[in-house]
Amino acid sequence: DGAEVGQEKIVSNDYRAMKVRDVFYLIHTTNALDATDVYTVSDPYRLQALGWLALLFVVCAVTFGGWQGARGLLSLSVGILSIVFVLIPLVLEGYSPLLVSIAVASFIIIFGSYITHGVNRTTSSAVVGMILSVILAGVLASIAVWATQLTGFESDEAVYLNMGTRGTIDFAGLFLGGVIIGLLGVLYDAAIGQAIAVEELKHAGSHLSSRHIFTRALRMGREHIGALVNTLAIAYVGASLPILLLLSVSGADPLVMLNRELFSAEIVRALVGSIGIILAVPITTA
Repeated sequence: DGAEVGQEKIVSNDYRAMKVRDVFYLIHTTNALDATDVYTVSDPYRLQALGWLALLFVVCAVTFGGWQGARGLLSLSVGILSIVFVLIPLVLEGYSPLLVSIAVASFIIIFGSYITHGVNRTTSSAVVGMILSVILAGVLASIAVWATQLTGFESDEAVYLNMGTRGTIDFAGLFLGGVIIGLLGVLYDAAIGQAIAVEELKHAGSHLSSRHIFTRALRMGREHIGALVNTLAIAYVGASLPILLLLSVSGADPLVMLNRELFSAEIVRALVGSIGIILAVPITTA
């Protein structure tokens, strides 16, 4: 599309092997010195495949999840829209990334929980447990960032963003906000599971004391903690696989490599997230 639609161009392609009829994004730049036009391959066109994958996800959620799955999709959509249209603009305007992330996370928790599970005492218990856990995780993350002296510039993207925003963003706070938002999914599972466990124990044994129910529910929660912490840690390891491979082939002292912010930031992210999940179990159960 654009002014040159339909024209043929000679493209220097060192990006990937291309075939006839491949669709891709093309970058057009003009050399400021001699006004030479340069065309290069950017990326293959992936949006169609992503659209079909998203459609398959929606079909599976509605087909096998029914009305509950549809409400879960609504909750997910509102969460993503909140991040895109509330969290990101406020952070770009210079507001504290940590405080904005906690506020947006609390809204996502409240809306998603009540939409998916209805307005009742059990859901409210889970909501309170999640919000308290998010706040405690935010405090712990702040202490961890201060103690480890993380700057938030562990990636090239952070450096480019800092230049693009002329240094107006608190990148240590942005790192903290990312920890909070990344915690939400697994935290939601832990809190809702505990609240429902307490409710079912109460219905099954109305003669049981609150202390006895708390003890029994916490016993189930401990099993849940083991699975959830493992899930979160493995998810972070999977996302950091290229970094781990770099550690393996670099030949450097492992302790020196782990001390670098690139690795330390991921360790802080995984540990703070895991602690937040663990705290959510006794808090929600109580």
